[in-house]
Amino acid sequence: MLRLNFRNCRLTSTPYRNYIYTNAVRTKLHLTNLELGDLSKSGRINEARQLFDKMPERDEFTWNTMIVAYSTSGRLSDAEKLFRRNPMKNTISWNALISGHCKYGSEDEALSLFWEMQFEGRSFNEYTLGSVLRMCASLGLLLRGEQIHGCIVKTGFDLDVNVVNGLLAMYATCRRISEAEYLFETMHGERNNVTWTSMLTGYSRNGFAYKAIECFRDMRREGKESNQFTFPSVLTACGAVSALRVGVQVHGCIVKSGFKSNIFVQSAVIAMYAKCRDLETARALLQDMEVDDVVSWNSMVVECVREGLKEEALSLFGRMHERDMKIDEFTIPSVLNCFASSRSSEMKIASSVHCLIVKTGYGTHKLVNNALVDMYAKRGLMDSAVKVFERMVEKDVISWTALITGNGSYEEALKLFCKMRGEGGISPDQIVTASVLSASAELTLLEFGQQVHGNYIKSGFPASLSVDNSLVTMYTKCGSLEDANAVFNSMEIKDLITWTALIVGYAKNGKAKDSLESYKLMIDNHITPDYITFIGLLFACSHAGLIEEAEHYFDSMRTVYRITPGPEHYACMIDLYGRSGDFRKLEELLNQMEVEPDATVWKAILAASRKHGNIANGERAAKTLMELEPNNAVPYVLLSNMYSAAGRQEEAANVRRLMKTRNINKEPGCSWVEGKGIVHSFMSEDRKHPRMVEIYSKVDEMMLLIKEAGYIPDMSFALHDLDKEGKELGLAYHSEKLAVAFGLLAVPSGAPIRIIKNLRVCGDCHSAMKYISRVYLRHIILRDSNCFHHFRDGNCSCGDYW
Repeated sequence: MLRLNFRNCRLTSTPYRNYIYTNAVRTKLHLTNLELGDLSKSGRINEARQLFDKMPERDEFTWNTMIVAYSTSGRLSDAEKLFRRNPMKNTISWNALISGHCKYGSEDEALSLFWEMQFEGRSFNEYTLGSVLRMCASLGLLLRGEQIHGCIVKTGFDLDVNVVNGLLAMYATCRRISEAEYLFETMHGERNNVTWTSMLTGYSRNGFAYKAIECFRDMRREGKESNQFTFPSVLTACGAVSALRVGVQVHGCIVKSGFKSNIFVQSAVIAMYAKCRDLETARALLQDMEVDDVVSWNSMVVECVREGLKEEALSLFGRMHERDMKIDEFTIPSVLNCFASSRSSEMKIASSVHCLIVKTGYGTHKLVNNALVDMYAKRGLMDSAVKVFERMVEKDVISWTALITGNGSYEEALKLFCKMRGEGGISPDQIVTASVLSASAELTLLEFGQQVHGNYIKSGFPASLSVDNSLVTMYTKCGSLEDANAVFNSMEIKDLITWTALIVGYAKNGKAKDSLESYKLMIDNHITPDYITFIGLLFACSHAGLIEEAEHYFDSMRTVYRITPGPEHYACMIDLYGRSGDFRKLEELLNQMEVEPDATVWKAILAASRKHGNIANGERAAKTLMELEPNNAVPYVLLSNMYSAAGRQEEAANVRRLMKTRNINKEPGCSWVEGKGIVHSFMSEDRKHPRMVEIYSKVDEMMLLIKEAGYIPDMSFALHDLDKEGKELGLAYHSEKLAVAFGLLAVPSGAPIRIIKNLRVCGDCHSAMKYISRVYLRHIILRDSNCFHHFRDGNCSCGDYW
């Protein structure tokens, strides 16, 4: 038997006391750490800090617990201070602070800490990399992500499936699908559910719907189970391309997998059916939901608006309100879209929705205010749109775009654009750039359009088809075909709008041959023409006298492309027959018209009748126009001129008296010319311009020189109640001639003189411009209400085909 001799056992020895003390301290520290952890996890951070400060002993767990608490709650400054004081920094300490900065978007601080960690020789792990990669993905920091990718390869973490998943998600989120695909195809080891879901989601979010669907099928073949993140992504892809059959199959997988009751998956299923236009199934699923989910209801509202079912969208919105569902900032913009182009009677409902926005506090939300501005602007209620806009505390490019694009006045739109760039300090995006270029085109402001083009190039935005199309249109409408061609040739992708813009542009600028040639190239590129394309083609043929070609294109509309000709097409053909003097074919076509002849058709008949002195047809066309457009002075003026030219002065006087009796005033002719960024306008015999003395002196010089060159004034375009000298002076001071005189004074030699006129240029001014271009050796570009006239060396691009 073993016997212990307690007499010799010294319980109070120093080593034993130290052992007991150390264990007691450790036990107390452990208990205090547990209490510190409980306080931190429950969000009582200040109490945790008080306990931390009172602790006589601290270990790695103590320091890390407090740093994690500060970082996860967003108190990054406190976390940083404590981190710097920490004498026991380890990987967990670094990860905690880096993750906190990543979570709250402090990119510079997070990445600085990441590089500092390596500089100090600290080893990061998969959690460190996961944090910084997620931040790069959420903030779109592609370059930073690529740098971290290099670091991952150097340290061998590219063999870690979780790290590769983070890289794949980062590239996919940053729209670099090819890099994500490469990682997916070449990764070591077995792909897990996260890998497949990341790749599928990347395809879906970046517009590769069919690849997303294929990826989902491959995932199923590999035996990988889908989850609540996989299903919404593939359903979004199905909705994007209206792949209803595939969507139904995915729905079946969801039911079998047990995710039928998951609210996020349910919302995605409803959205898929709605986007595939199966609204009946979407409605049924919406009604069967156990919990009213605002996202699902929003999806239904959005799709009803998109399908033009505005009444149903409003009904759904009303039911959401009745069910006391929490209407959010995504619901309201969808509802406001219902009123953007609806009947005026529904404006009361729109006003009610606006009141609801104010009552619910969403009047401070930028997304909602942007939708309000857009709705009011599209309805033409600019005062209301401006009021909402001016009350906005924070404005972004969408706010300005809504106001600019919805503005019915092109001049106001350009003023707002300048204000956005100046006072707002906001750079334009592709949408507002395309809109402003369109406004520049309508106002023929080439210099302004060129500045917008230059700024867009400097902005570094990727190529945009809508912007490029607007540029081609703007340059053709400003008569700058060289620039239009340069943009067109630089475009990697060209659609129907691109080709049509060039075809119509050539036609309007008197380049019929180039217009028809472009059409042939378009067909060779397998682009199918539309209604507008044929207007451009027939216009080109009309102004070049190409009767056979026009008849071929006109017939092919119906026989080849099944396009029913409209009034514009008939007007071009009638104009062509009328200009050539073939009134027999003109009458045949007029009688064969499938649509009622509109004012455009009768104006073409009237112009042709005036050209060939066909009084009978002229009278019929003029009288019809007087009925169709009672306030239009054109038929009265042209008929009066026809009578005068035929020597029937009494009848001409009767028409003028009738015009006066009916209180119809002729629209005054006005011409504009741009010089050094300023638009100068002129009326006939205008004397308001500050340089008018110089201008009139230049006109006198100009008229003298062109008369010596052979110009003879055409008195048929002068006022009838003046003598010969008065008529001649009146013609000399037409707005076009004043504008070109100013151009000769202000526009540098060698640069084209660009003139815009609100009406068609008169025959006398047209003749004078040819002589002016030859005498002064200038290129004069005159855009009237019908087309462009390029005057060079005494010739005009229209070929005098009047």
